[in-house]
Amino acid sequence: MNRENIPKNYEPKDVEKRLYDFWMEKDYFHPEIDKSKEPYTIVMPPPNITGQLHMGHALDNTMQDIIIRFKRMQGFCALWLPGTDHASIATELKIVEKLKEEGLTKEELGREKFLERAWQWKEQYGGRIVEQLKSLGSSCDWKRERFTMDEKLSEAVIEVFVRLYEKGLIYRGERIINWCPCCLTSISDTEVEYEEQGGNFWHIRYPVKGSDEYVTIATTRPETMLGDTAVAVHPDDERYTHLIGKTVILPLMNREIPVIADTYVEMEFGTGVVKITPAHDPNDFEVGLRHDLPVIDIMNDDATMNKNAGIYEGLDRYQARKKVVEDLEKLGLLEKVESHNHNVGTCYRCNTVIEPKASLQWFVKMKPLSIPAIEIVKNGTTQFVPERFAKIYYNWMENIQDWCISRQLWWGHRIPAWYCQDCGHMQVSRTEPERCEKCDSTNLKQDEDVLDTWFSSALWPFSTLGWPEKTEDLDYFYPTSVLVTGYDIIFFWVARMIFSGVEHMKKEPFKYVLIHGLVRDAMGRKMSKSLGNGVDPLEVIDNYGTDALRYALTIGTSPGNDMRFSEEKLESSRNFANKIWNAFRFAMMNFDEDVDFSEINTELFSLADRWILSRVNTVSREVTENLEKFELGIGLQKIYEFIWEEFCDWYIELVKPRLFNREASGRQEAMFVLNEVLKVSMKLLHPFMPFITEEIYRHLHTDDESVMISEWPVYRLEWDDPDSEKKMSSVMEAVRSIRNIRAEMKVPAARKIKVLFIIEDEELGTIFNKEESTFMRLSGVSGFTVSKNKSDIPDGAVSSVISGVEIFIPLEDLIDFDKELKRLYKEKENLEDELKRVNGKLGNESFVSKAPVQVVEAEREKQKKYSELYEKVIERINFIKSKM
Repeated sequence: MNRENIPKNYEPKDVEKRLYDFWMEKDYFHPEIDKSKEPYTIVMPPPNITGQLHMGHALDNTMQDIIIRFKRMQGFCALWLPGTDHASIATELKIVEKLKEEGLTKEELGREKFLERAWQWKEQYGGRIVEQLKSLGSSCDWKRERFTMDEKLSEAVIEVFVRLYEKGLIYRGERIINWCPCCLTSISDTEVEYEEQGGNFWHIRYPVKGSDEYVTIATTRPETMLGDTAVAVHPDDERYTHLIGKTVILPLMNREIPVIADTYVEMEFGTGVVKITPAHDPNDFEVGLRHDLPVIDIMNDDATMNKNAGIYEGLDRYQARKKVVEDLEKLGLLEKVESHNHNVGTCYRCNTVIEPKASLQWFVKMKPLSIPAIEIVKNGTTQFVPERFAKIYYNWMENIQDWCISRQLWWGHRIPAWYCQDCGHMQVSRTEPERCEKCDSTNLKQDEDVLDTWFSSALWPFSTLGWPEKTEDLDYFYPTSVLVTGYDIIFFWVARMIFSGVEHMKKEPFKYVLIHGLVRDAMGRKMSKSLGNGVDPLEVIDNYGTDALRYALTIGTSPGNDMRFSEEKLESSRNFANKIWNAFRFAMMNFDEDVDFSEINTELFSLADRWILSRVNTVSREVTENLEKFELGIGLQKIYEFIWEEFCDWYIELVKPRLFNREASGRQEAMFVLNEVLKVSMKLLHPFMPFITEEIYRHLHTDDESVMISEWPVYRLEWDDPDSEKKMSSVMEAVRSIRNIRAEMKVPAARKIKVLFIIEDEELGTIFNKEESTFMRLSGVSGFTVSKNKSDIPDGAVSSVISGVEIFIPLEDLIDFDKELKRLYKEKENLEDELKRVNGKLGNESFVSKAPVQVVEAEREKQKKYSELYEKVIERINFIKSKM
């Protein structure tokens, strides 16, 4: 870019696609295995192929991209492996909806044709989310992109199923599962979302056979009584011991059912009698197994009543409930109805109330898998960031139930089990068997069900790298380094990846689990369609650019906490980008065409040069520490403050005289420092705002082809200069003080003033004298005097006190003594507050004894500083009073 052609304003639309294409062409995202480098691996949580980029994706992937760009620049062989998930239920629903528009059902189409449609849909729409992720600037290795139903990943799924089956950890059995009557499939416990709903307790009388006695049970689902096969009491409940072994008549069905004794019943709860419906309640199912009770399923898959419900057959479950209650009331068997709020399970996908249902399904036996997976976190091999989220993990893993992995769908990994249609034998196999291993029949039929989507997702960290083959990628890049994900899927996905990695790889799948919160609106509300407060990240990118979106998603965030997204953050980001661009443009416009930095004389560095190099050095070290600890928001805040306040607002102003005067001593050095600080700043900012930093960096004086593959800034001892930082800080504080006094006294900007500095420290006084041009340019001073002698203070001067310096400005006729006294009293009051706070801390024995030594020492330094300032303010107040 010729400097004459540098646009006045930074326009993201002119830059982003061009630069992303450049990175792709150069293959920067694709790491080749390099045994001389340490690998750093992130696997992307695979978005659904049905998905469209939302703010959750944007946050998740921005965080991953920040980390991988940082590690790439640090010299790691950095792999960010992307991919998409086949999303069984979501995708199947999309295709079923499409067929419905054509007047077809999936059953009419048939499984084979339906799957053809599904793959066509995947080809047409599955890549949409990938292209949207690219618009975020995601530096993924797209050459290694994976899909959960790729041939190799499907082989891994089958291999895991067979291995677990052979170990006795996968079994087929009848259990109570969560059934969605809308999606027409089972769903796992983790896919059930609970919400509080208003309902009732219906108290129903069950007559005891052969007597006038009855027992009363209470239920929130009276329609399920049609499937009751017993009533139960506690064996120690003396109220009912005489009934144990007898039978009651099930109302409406007129079926005799036994009274059984079981410790599951709580004597103190309700009447102490409970109905047992093994087909429609998980606890009742277990009771039924213990007492060998029949299992009577009264519902069809769509939650309408089946023939086992008698006269209620064909009714929807809620219609049946209403009719059952009416009929009980007519028979005089409805004792009472009580209002009752309770948690109701709903399907995470469609929000339909789930139905507990006895069903023959496939399960993973979880206890043997959970024990080593708990240990891997407890011993610190895998760490949660923040640590508090490990508690959620432990709670779920320690109370884990067997995982129902079969789904009554067609799109997904079909269960590798075949049933002999002649002898009934079932066999599990890695490949389709030709004959029954028991009777040699060729009449075999494969299980109709597919596996839970999370079954394949659980293998993602190693299946994507080639497992079960021992590939070079798997050997080099596994275990992965960090998983970045939201706290809402710790048990959905994170836990399953951990136990899968430990079981099949004998190693943890990742070293760290970095948890982030939700993206909320500016008022802290969850984004939702009902509130209409959702923000489309693609619209944000269109209006503000990708860097602005990434900045807004990162600034002010901390691991594990929800973040608020607002228009103000986007405006702030755009302003920041413009500020950086203007600084870059200023430098380029003032650099010599043939600038040569091969011979720089560091002796010609000014105080400002030494200060800014030391500051960017310090900021580099601090930001590196923040990123190593995944404190992305804090790191970005430090870069922002340094670039905006110290580099743009101060250093560029300080360096202007040397740049504008071609004969100025140290001009070449000033250009060198400007270039160096811009280079380091762009490197630090690159992981957060990749596009503007690349556009700027490519036009600075550097041998690097791209900032993306440049070396991450390391702490340079030769730039470390705390003394210059301290001296420059005093100069800056004095300039600010003079500006504040001028503003308070409403001195016109064009009016030049004289200043007297009372400085006892000779070295500091020398520094102030050397910086005369700084004070003249930046604070409107026409001249100043540095003195140790307070007798030089003119009468009626306005004053300010900073550390080591007293500032006096003779404003003569403009002086308002009352106003100056009022200001000093306010300063006195502020200092009294500070002294009260610091004295309180240092007077607290617990603080002094328990706080780190450096913290206590810092408070003592503050105490000394505030005490000195207070004495000087009191002295000035007394002086002003004496002149009034």
